[in-house]
Amino acid sequence: MLDIAKKPENSWKKWLRWIDGNFEKPFLVIGMLAIIMLITYQTLYRYIVSNITGGTAIVGLEELARFIFIWITYLAIPLAIKGRNNIRVDILYDRISDRWQKISWIMVDSCILVLTGVIFFMGIDHLQMMLNYPQTSPALNIPFFFPYLILPIGFGLMSIRCIQDLVKQALEIGLKDTLIGVLVTAAIFSPLFLKPDVPAMAWLFGYFVLFIFIGVPIAMALGLSALGTILCANTMPIEYISQISFTSIDSFPIMAIPFFVAAGVFMGEGGLSKRLLGLADELLGSFTGGLALATVVTCMFFAAISGSGPATVAAIGSLTIPAMVERGYSRAFAAALVAAAGSIGVMIPPSNPFVVYGVSAQVSIGKLFMGGIVPGLIIGLVLMGISYYYSKKNGWKGEARKRTFRTVGKAFWEAKWALMVPVIILGGIYSGYMTPTESAAVAAFYGLIVGVFIHRGINLKNIVYCFTESCSTSAVIIALMAMATIFGNILTIEQIPTKIATWMLAITDSKYVILLIITLLLLFVGTFMEALAAIVILTPILLPIVLQVGIDPIHFGIIMVVNLAIGFITPPVGVNLFVASGLAKLKIEEISKAVVPFLLGMIAVLLLISYVPSISMFLTQFVK
Repeated sequence: MLDIAKKPENSWKKWLRWIDGNFEKPFLVIGMLAIIMLITYQTLYRYIVSNITGGTAIVGLEELARFIFIWITYLAIPLAIKGRNNIRVDILYDRISDRWQKISWIMVDSCILVLTGVIFFMGIDHLQMMLNYPQTSPALNIPFFFPYLILPIGFGLMSIRCIQDLVKQALEIGLKDTLIGVLVTAAIFSPLFLKPDVPAMAWLFGYFVLFIFIGVPIAMALGLSALGTILCANTMPIEYISQISFTSIDSFPIMAIPFFVAAGVFMGEGGLSKRLLGLADELLGSFTGGLALATVVTCMFFAAISGSGPATVAAIGSLTIPAMVERGYSRAFAAALVAAAGSIGVMIPPSNPFVVYGVSAQVSIGKLFMGGIVPGLIIGLVLMGISYYYSKKNGWKGEARKRTFRTVGKAFWEAKWALMVPVIILGGIYSGYMTPTESAAVAAFYGLIVGVFIHRGINLKNIVYCFTESCSTSAVIIALMAMATIFGNILTIEQIPTKIATWMLAITDSKYVILLIITLLLLFVGTFMEALAAIVILTPILLPIVLQVGIDPIHFGIIMVVNLAIGFITPPVGVNLFVASGLAKLKIEEISKAVVPFLLGMIAVLLLISYVPSISMFLTQFVK
């Protein structure tokens, strides 16, 4: 009897545990699949179905996709909070004791809870206003009340996940350390109640640096510093925070980000990286350092699929690092090479940083994509040259086996589905048939079909992971852009970019000196800040300066992305180094030493494309 009585309790506990770990996932899977299908259908209908049937497309598909996109973005962030997967700066965190690391999570969760709580309540107020003054969407003609429901729902879920993490952390570290964390957090927010007479710029940057320093995720740090400035300097009504959180990402171009991320995830899980490596090894494996050369080429191939540096390192490094070690290469060299080559992932299109810069600077994403091709290829060739030199020096020879036109043709045939992805993306954009967002959606749909039905690497075991990983990875980026918009609005209101431009131009009006100063600044920022975060923060500040001295905004975007891509392999926050370190099971210090020759080569290419604009710009003339 006792056993029977216990069964319902156990099943309920199990059920609740499952809900706690998976509540958001069904919505993310359905939502991501829906927006991929909607935009793919809209694109294919426009150019194929309508020509055959003569019918017209369904009105409002794009608007519906945008609304679903906003919903899955804000439903994915609670998962990132739960998994502690947000983009943040860990310089202080990595240098404090284990006890203070645990206390710092109390502070971080408390800070996030303040922001999510404010937007939750502001979102409810915004919904009340919409009930009093109804508005409908232009295409679907539905009340805006329903799309805006995501603000209290999404930020409410974020608050719940924060509270869960706070309770879990408090139980782990005890009452005393929990109180220390809470009191330190209270001290951080105490100026909001005292409101000393301090300029808005000091509030904005002071709070931002402080929040970054204690390890608050960068997106939340942007939102919190903007919130603090609004409360203390009255720069804008606080109600705007919730409205901007929605309108800033209600953008068709921004939707390219989750599609490109999804395409890369689908292709990686579908086994495409292995086939790309097989092709590159078939072409270059017989040369001195053949596997190293093949690694670089494979990273360049995969860059044209994923648009992400760390994703390229993870997908290619998991295959090439063990293979290179097995063939006699130094483990540190192998890891450093993959980390450096992975940086090409944000240069060769598609590139998430180019999408973010294009949206931030309001310039052509297609031109940015085209402009990134040559720098990516040059850096790839430079890395191959350095690899060849060290391979010859250390006697790392190629694999001696027979290679014929037949074996090369077979490798091409096996990799054909992967090679089609850049054709779909770039061909669609530059033929004028598809926008970057549409080509990204079609590429994601193609990757899903290939992964499920052709290579069968995506199955019931990993399909949920593929969709949730795509959503959570892109959501972190998009949340960054949303909070950066609030931050940027305050910058504009306070005329901070104009003041910085005036100050810098008072020092020198030489285009080349200013370019050097900005390059050094970006190299420094790249050592401790993730590239996407740096782009959304610095673009509104630096763009007015470069425009005043006559630098093309497309050229500046290329310089900025290549510059910050170097940050992927510079300690202490070189993301690619950490990924490669995990794959190679080496200390970060060992890889950091081995990466120096590659780092110097990439800086040389950066200076070349910075001061000789035609190298990266000549292809952009072919884009309208």
